[in-house]
Amino acid sequence: MAEKIIMMTEQRDDARQVPVVPAQLEAPTGLLSDRLARPLHDLRISVTDRCNFRCVYCMPKAIFDNDYQYLPHTALLSFEEIARIAKLFIAHGVEKIRLTGGEPLLRKNIERLIAMLAELKTVSGKPLDLTLTTNASLLARKAQSLKDAGLQRVTVSLDALDNATFQRMNDVDFAVDDVLKGIDVAHQVGLGPIKINMVVKGGMNDQEILPMARHFRGSPYILRFIEYMDVGASNGWKMDEVIPSAEVVRRISAEMPLEPVAANYTGETAARWRYVDGSGEIGLISSVSQAFCADCTRARLSTEGKLYTCLFATSGHDLRALLREGRSDAEISTALAHLWRARGDRYSELRTSQTVALRRGANKVEMSYIGG
Repeated sequence: MAEKIIMMTEQRDDARQVPVVPAQLEAPTGLLSDRLARPLHDLRISVTDRCNFRCVYCMPKAIFDNDYQYLPHTALLSFEEIARIAKLFIAHGVEKIRLTGGEPLLRKNIERLIAMLAELKTVSGKPLDLTLTTNASLLARKAQSLKDAGLQRVTVSLDALDNATFQRMNDVDFAVDDVLKGIDVAHQVGLGPIKINMVVKGGMNDQEILPMARHFRGSPYILRFIEYMDVGASNGWKMDEVIPSAEVVRRISAEMPLEPVAANYTGETAARWRYVDGSGEIGLISSVSQAFCADCTRARLSTEGKLYTCLFATSGHDLRALLREGRSDAEISTALAHLWRARGDRYSELRTSQTVALRRGANKVEMSYIGG
């Protein structure tokens, strides 16, 4: 166990890859694309590596225990640094920013950061699509202040309705009713549409697929089922614990008939299905069984300012170093453009045929460090 913790700490702190700033600086055009012609549209920003849950697929207690060393506060990007980087990404075409963690509501004064980001406009002059993913443990308490600061909507992680199953998943005895209360309060203050994310792990909570579908059908909330993924190196991922999205659709449709719906936009992570009787829709996120790398438009910024161009990456690019050594906006913007143009990540597509080879010796970044 100690070896794993050392490995992950080295990955965060010592594997510094400072981006090269090209000699020829360039002005952003808002039309940046990578090697596979994928635009830069979404930025996910992790604001903390801490979480008050110990979900078995993300931060298992055997590794993230009382001795685990989190990043010191001085290592974290300040709100001013985050806002500065976000503005540069927006100039390259980003229209949506999602705040993640860890658990983002644990970051002190998160409302101040939200207010700073809410002032930014896209290249076309439209308001930024500003959202946040949370376990909802603090949502009932903070929903109104988040809305007042300018947050538009939230996505809530909820892996079961059965309390015993949910507590086995979060491993800290947090109750389902408290999550549901947070969801309802968020809806009441106008943080919507709210999406509910359920990670389905075979043999642990797949019996909750139908109860979750029944509960949220006909509600104002959109339930999304996520295939258990091989993110990071700590969750003990096994292919036989993956319940394919096609099986989720089969189980639900046998009782509550479903039909497919077109995507809202290119690069949407969830495939949409709606109930035939008009009582709502669900989403399926299928990075294992139906890889969507070809449409991936997401960049990820870690808590300490590293840029990751794939959820399954093994290394990041240290933007914090550029910020703190006094580089200009033009220099950092040009470095970002250079990095995105070089991007060719398509891990999930390659995993389909090379799962064993890709995992052997892999040191992928943990999901709790860069968000989902």
